[in-house]
Amino acid sequence: MRDVSAKVFSLRTATARSVVRVASETMATIRRGEAPKGDPLPVARVAAIQAVKNTPQLIPFCHTVPIEHVEVTFELRDTEIVSLVSVRSSYRTGVEMEAMAGAAAAALNFYDMLKLIDNDMVIERIELLSKAGGKSDLTAERPFKGAVVVISDSISQGTAQDRSGAILSDGLASFGAVEPQIEIVADEVEAIRGAVRRACAIGAQIILSTGGTGLGPRDVTPEALQPLFTQTLPGVVAMLQNYSLERVPLAMLSRLTAGRIENAIVVCLPGAPGACKDALACLFPYLLHALDILEGGGHRV
Repeated sequence: MRDVSAKVFSLRTATARSVVRVASETMATIRRGEAPKGDPLPVARVAAIQAVKNTPQLIPFCHTVPIEHVEVTFELRDTEIVSLVSVRSSYRTGVEMEAMAGAAAAALNFYDMLKLIDNDMVIERIELLSKAGGKSDLTAERPFKGAVVVISDSISQGTAQDRSGAILSDGLASFGAVEPQIEIVADEVEAIRGAVRRACAIGAQIILSTGGTGLGPRDVTPEALQPLFTQTLPGVVAMLQNYSLERVPLAMLSRLTAGRIENAIVVCLPGAPGACKDALACLFPYLLHALDILEGGGHRV
């Protein structure tokens, strides 16, 4: 199975359709309520719902998803039975396979209940009509200016090698940042402020710092940058904390902070490489929407 543990929870929806072609007399029999095995509509509806909830048992590589709503509707045309199955779930992965499994089960149950009177029935189509939720909803972003500030006494002195800054720089570049710069400074309040101010001066729109957010005697990143914030971003902090605590209980000791300085979004992250990887998975590409808002744009529907 694909590892989806790095994904964030979001509302996922999908709608699928199946089409069964029948003889016109078969359709008339359904409308009269004279099908030999009984009314196929309620049976197909229950079968579709059961298939949605049991998709991982039918399709081995599907994840077990908490199904929160299933809607099944039918359209009886002259010679077609159309089944529409819509599924909703708040989870890390989508529900398109669940919707398609439901539509397929509805079609198969129509076939089973009507085969006694129609030898020429055909299941013509099982298709996904729509899906939404997760990162796939976000369109490609325009290029932006990004910067990374590595805050570490040992790295600034050359006695340790930077890993976290490189992870953040590569991550920003993968989401559209143009040649994000890395500056390394010591755990000093004025040095940290100076690095962030220089990033703002070159037009950086998203600035990620790494290091100095713990409880050590030299961890002063929040104290250095919080006074510079013109606006705080508690939602970004809450998202990071919740995401991190699901994976590493010791994340409760980190003093994450985020805010706006001039026209830049600044997020202060721990120094551990794993924490930086988690932050990229958690915040992007969602954080890029802040760039639209800073320029006066509205929220996307």
